[in-house]
Amino acid sequence: MKKRKEILMIVILLILQTIIYIFVGANKNYIHIDEAYSYGLTNYDRVEIEENPDFYNTWHNSEYYEDYLTVNQDEIWNFAPVYENQKNDVHPPLYYLLLRIAMSFSVGEFSKWAGIGLNILIYAFITVFIYLILKKMLSREKHFEIKSAILAFASSIMLASLSNVIYIRMYSLLTLEILITIYLHIKLLKSEKINYKLLIGIGITVLAGVLTHYYYLFYLVFLYLIFMVKYIKEKQYKMLAYYTLTLVTAGILSLIIFPYSISHMFFGYRGQSVISSLEEVAKIPQKIFAQIHTLNYYAFNNLLYVIIAIIIVLAIYLKVRKKKMPEFSENEKDIVKIIIIPSALFFIIASIASPWQVLRYIVPVCGLVFIIVIYYLYKLLQVISSEKVGNSIIAILLIVILISPFIFKLEPELWYRDKKDFLEEISVELNLPTIYVYSSQTLGFLNDLLLFSKIDESYIAKDLDCTEENIQAIFENKDISEGIIVVISDNLDKNGILETIKEAEDFTETEELQRLWCSNVYYVH
Repeated sequence: MKKRKEILMIVILLILQTIIYIFVGANKNYIHIDEAYSYGLTNYDRVEIEENPDFYNTWHNSEYYEDYLTVNQDEIWNFAPVYENQKNDVHPPLYYLLLRIAMSFSVGEFSKWAGIGLNILIYAFITVFIYLILKKMLSREKHFEIKSAILAFASSIMLASLSNVIYIRMYSLLTLEILITIYLHIKLLKSEKINYKLLIGIGITVLAGVLTHYYYLFYLVFLYLIFMVKYIKEKQYKMLAYYTLTLVTAGILSLIIFPYSISHMFFGYRGQSVISSLEEVAKIPQKIFAQIHTLNYYAFNNLLYVIIAIIIVLAIYLKVRKKKMPEFSENEKDIVKIIIIPSALFFIIASIASPWQVLRYIVPVCGLVFIIVIYYLYKLLQVISSEKVGNSIIAILLIVILISPFIFKLEPELWYRDKKDFLEEISVELNLPTIYVYSSQTLGFLNDLLLFSKIDESYIAKDLDCTEENIQAIFENKDISEGIIVVISDNLDKNGILETIKEAEDFTETEELQRLWCSNVYYVH
């Protein structure tokens, strides 16, 4: 009966979090360049759509661009791009395989729900494994199942988690693999004999992690070092040998499946970028502090510094009053150690190595950091107050954290609510011939791919010599009686280009419609 109630409690929380995820996902109306890559790399016949010989300086319809984002009827069983494109890109293929399967439920059309739905499913498992980890940490507490479930749920609906769910990349899958790895290693702590099933589980998880993202290795290396030291200290050399063999076997299998990992990590442009970043010693503090601010904003909804301040004040209070600090059992110490050390070092290395200081690179450990910080605060409160008071304070704190986005108007990363009306206006109300005056120095066309997949007629004018004659030649035989849409790259003379277009086609009015990632969109008529 108790087990049934526990399962029912988790199922209810999973349903509730799924409803929240669907609501947040419904408000996502645009995609980031990397999300466009996620879709394109699963099904297209090359990494970049811009590599098509007919891409620039030719009129195309919406299907031309949408083809990059969709699995067509004749491509359903062609999984070759999943492998081939990753070989020529910078990531291993497992996530793309899962996304490709999800995309098969919306054949012939782009759907954000293929990626978001996959992440929602992954996050159901993430919440379950956070819960299982918390149960191990809080096993000595009264009603530890309820406390673990509440804290797991809170960690799954903070801004970092919401952002991870709606960001259609491999970071949700990486988060899950790190959590499974931690949970299995917690079980390994208690294993006094060689547990072959457990080692196989670890091996499979490691294989999946390495085939998802190379950053997984940052976490695994530090976790391995902890267990290596443990086994050497305890003179459990046989356990160390089997454990090491498990990880080595998983590594060899990953290279057999995807041998291009070596060239990606050590010779590819992203691997070289990581090495260069690690060598820029002077920038290290700045990068780490930038990501701490990111952690504060997304994992604690801007309340991390407040919580840390409370923890410091409570610790000082205990010391001044000469009271005992919180007591941890040996099991608790071991569990916390194998969470804190790899998570902290992963955070530091990822912050330094990543090309940008943004959420996605640290999000796999945000949930772990969240539960550890709340856990330490809870242990301090237990020393200076009754259990009832401590529970009440933590409950109030979690409520404040979860409602703070509404109070302070915080939003998930890459929210895109401002694009909904714009896309409808462009694709339904206007849907006019569109020219993108595109500079080859622009960050990437894929930032705007979704827009062009909704326009009937568009022309990408790369490095255009914007003269009246050239503009007239482009729009020759096109019906522009209602005007045109003009998209202009950031590093170009927007006012000059707009004036030239107006003079060339006898237009008199210009309306700015939307700011995009690297360009502005205008209605000229």
